[in-house]
Amino acid sequence: HHRAQSLRELPEVFFPATKEEEVPPPTPSSDLHKHLGELLESQKGADVTFLLASGGERFPAHKSVLAARSRVFMAEFFGGMEERTSRVVEVQDVKPAAFEAMLRFVYTDVAPPELDDDEPAAAVTMAQHLLAAADRYGLDRLKAICEAKLAGCVDVGTAATTLALAEQHGCALLKAKCVDFVTGSP
Repeated sequence: HHRAQSLRELPEVFFPATKEEEVPPPTPSSDLHKHLGELLESQKGADVTFLLASGGERFPAHKSVLAARSRVFMAEFFGGMEERTSRVVEVQDVKPAAFEAMLRFVYTDVAPPELDDDEPAAAVTMAQHLLAAADRYGLDRLKAICEAKLAGCVDVGTAATTLALAEQHGCALLKAKCVDFVTGSP
């Protein structure tokens, strides 16, 4: 009680009356995404390596970073699953480019540049593969980014595949967009 009373008695200079919009943003801006991206690139301290069954590519990473960002990785590395003690984890059914882009997103929280590929078909393919990987590893924000990208690219060539993907991975908005396109097409 005494502390609260003494705070009220402090001159107004300690608690200037300002509007929220007048408070400047903290500078410098956060470099967390940059630093974690550099950690991924350097591979320093990596304690797990993902081995992709499709082509044998290896991706070193950090269990703690992955677990902090994904409930699936948390269960794998700090739960009762066998990966808890594994230094190499084999990954089935994920394309190397999609897995690499997903890892970069986990570390940086930045949408993969591959989604803005100059070749629209390549961007759609990447979004489809990334959406499946994001759903598998519980990366809801990445899944939503991919879903939005795919929803904006529904056409005759992609509607069927995207609809199947939306159904398989529980993407209600994307599914509705595909159904609207199909039912509205001649």
